Amino acid sequence: MTGLHTPDAPAPEPFTDAVAAVDRLEQLYGQSVDFLCSRFAEVMTRGAPQDRIRAYYPEIRLTTASHAQVDTRLSFGHAPAPGTYATTVTRPDLFRNYLIQQIGLLLENHGVPVMIGPSDTPMPVHFAVANDATISVPQEGATDFILRDVFDVPDLNTTNDDIVNGTYATPDGVWPLAPFTAQRVDYSLARLAHYTATDPEHFQNHVLFTNYQFYVSEFEGFARAQLADPDSGYTSFVSTGNTEITDPDAPIPPAGKLPQMPSYHLKRPDGGGITLVNIGVGPSNAKTATDHIAVLRPHAWIMVGHCAGLRNTQALGDFVLAHAYLREDKVLDDDLPVWVPIPALAEIQVALQEAVAELTQLEGYDLKRVMRTGTVATLDNRNWELRDQSGPVQRLSQSRAIALDMESGTIAANGYRFRVPYGTLLCVSDKPLHGELKLPGMASDFYKTQVSRHLSIGIRAMERLRTMPLERLHSRKLRSFDETPFL
Repeated sequence: MTGLHTPDAPAPEPFTDAVAAVDRLEQLYGQSVDFLCSRFAEVMTRGAPQDRIRAYYPEIRLTTASHAQVDTRLSFGHAPAPGTYATTVTRPDLFRNYLIQQIGLLLENHGVPVMIGPSDTPMPVHFAVANDATISVPQEGATDFILRDVFDVPDLNTTNDDIVNGTYATPDGVWPLAPFTAQRVDYSLARLAHYTATDPEHFQNHVLFTNYQFYVSEFEGFARAQLADPDSGYTSFVSTGNTEITDPDAPIPPAGKLPQMPSYHLKRPDGGGITLVNIGVGPSNAKTATDHIAVLRPHAWIMVGHCAGLRNTQALGDFVLAHAYLREDKVLDDDLPVWVPIPALAEIQVALQEAVAELTQLEGYDLKRVMRTGTVATLDNRNWELRDQSGPVQRLSQSRAIALDMESGTIAANGYRFRVPYGTLLCVSDKPLHGELKLPGMASDFYKTQVSRHLSIGIRAMERLRTMPLERLHSRKLRSFDETPFL
């Protein structure tokens, strides 16, 4: 290679208007994407050029020198100390509302402009061409030149969770402005489309996770009823394969092959709708899903799955509201040690309890007949009952656990790690310590009724949270000493 070929981008410029700042981000991002896509198409037709081809992500930069106090009742939107903060940005079209909100708070709280310009972080060609369905990057060896000799490719050395894990180093004295870099976001956007078979732009701000396929059909039924109601505020329903309907009676073609974690989206124009993700069974899936959905900065995620009841006083179909977690899932131990407490978030707990009361028509002391509040144990061994009972049962008893599953502790812990408000409402599907195994024919009428109610309760809780001001929902309990200014 004899040189470096890059697009002509405007120099960094100060902005005091959040909308104008995001407009510039979109301009810079689009310029880089268009440059890489067009050059890539040329190279695939004409062969490798003499120059290396490179474009850069846009960047937001804020410098504040004042120690003046700002209103810190909001857990985000302000820098923790004087200094320079920066972040690279991808897909500003997808994150437009989020970016306008976050930049607007910085301008309001600090009274200094933000600088918008090109960063020094190359944009991998794989992520650029993902914006153009007509272009695909061939596998290594499929071309007569080495791809990475001409274009930048994803770099795992700079794609990590160091910021959210609190291990980020600042050799140049510039602190992170946001919890994720552009490359980390692009990495997850690509994975989301792969694992869920729906594009990231369909995801809503309120996410329900389940480990039970029955809830998918229930969710579709609810969605169709909402689309039939012109006053519901919901505008469309998206199924796997990005099939989107606005007519409540419109057919949805059956999926040819379900993805690993199929997702469904009941949308509102402001993104305030509800997404349901069937993560299947196990903490690995739970971590994978939340690792990638976190970059979308949802306002809440809640697990509404099935669990084993550990108390003889519980019945099949009873609800469990988790207020603590015994974490034996193991998949997050390297990122979030097990000694880190995962607190219950009052706003989520209240929304779930009120939703249970509303749907069951039970209140106060009577609510205890169908719901227990306590510790949920999350294990990585689905057949834990087959082990020597003295070990696991003793730990479960010492922890005061009332239920056991394989996903809830992982989802809550990743919510804590990524600063996404979280909660858990489970439905007892078996009681292995008391002779009621998960076998065909054991479900009672009460259990079947409760299962039908369960998803409705999760949806009702999310609708309550949607009306809550963000300053209440995004708890300061989820923020560390030196937080990123962006949520």
